[in-house]
Amino acid sequence: MSMNPVLIAIIAVIVAPLIGGLLSGIDRKMTARLQGRYGPPLLQPFYDFFKLLGKSKIATSRTQFVWIIAYLVFMIAALVFLVLLQDLLLLVFLLGFAGISFVLAGFSTKSPYSHFGANRELLQILSYEPILLFFALGVYAQNGSFMISDIVANNTPLLTGLWPIFIALLVVLTIKMRKSPFDIATSHHAHQELVKGIMTEISGPYYALVILTEWYELVLLLGLVVLFWANPLWVGLLIAFAAFILELLIDNINARMTGGWMVRFSWAIALVFCVLNIFYVYFKGVL
Repeated sequence: MSMNPVLIAIIAVIVAPLIGGLLSGIDRKMTARLQGRYGPPLLQPFYDFFKLLGKSKIATSRTQFVWIIAYLVFMIAALVFLVLLQDLLLLVFLLGFAGISFVLAGFSTKSPYSHFGANRELLQILSYEPILLFFALGVYAQNGSFMISDIVANNTPLLTGLWPIFIALLVVLTIKMRKSPFDIATSHHAHQELVKGIMTEISGPYYALVILTEWYELVLLLGLVVLFWANPLWVGLLIAFAAFILELLIDNINARMTGGWMVRFSWAIALVFCVLNIFYVYFKGVL
């Protein structure tokens, strides 16, 4: 007996930030240990989140809150598309709308630092969005459908035929998780800049909403990694967790690069991997 889709969506919306916050705690703890520090408690992200919710509501512009809410809503919608096994291409578009909403939140203030961060965020979108589109096209080339349900139903894992796109998606994961060498828009761990880029003018409960959205996004991105080996599911979960640990290692052994270098790297390597992979799948099917 299948579960009600509405119930599945509600459970996902409730559970996803709990998983995302726990992964954020693992991130902080592991980063601290790699740097020779003890690190904060595993649940520290949740303590910080509720502390931010209790602070004063201060917004530098009226539209800032609207765009932050849009950022959260689009991200939740994309996650719901994933757990309900809906159209992968529409999920990618929702992720794009979420990213643009965050950029507009940065541009809605008068702070030059916020504008610099928003421009850098646009560079990040330019770097990863084509790769996500080619990921969806690669899935269509192999499965003949954009539906995530068809991926799950297929006994042949995506990883066997789309491993170059999988490597490209790891590059996207580094950018979207705001890890070095691609942490150019927010200085996410505050270890390379004094000013927080696009989030300079976001504080209190509004900052808490951004953190909440990032937790949803982290779970969503790892969910996309799971799709490469969705049957059996536990193998995909192990691969996703391994990818998460790999991103933490990459973050701690690299210095941050410039935005232009990030675009050149993602297009010259990750995007080329995607294109070659799609050509291979297509001509293999024709021959």
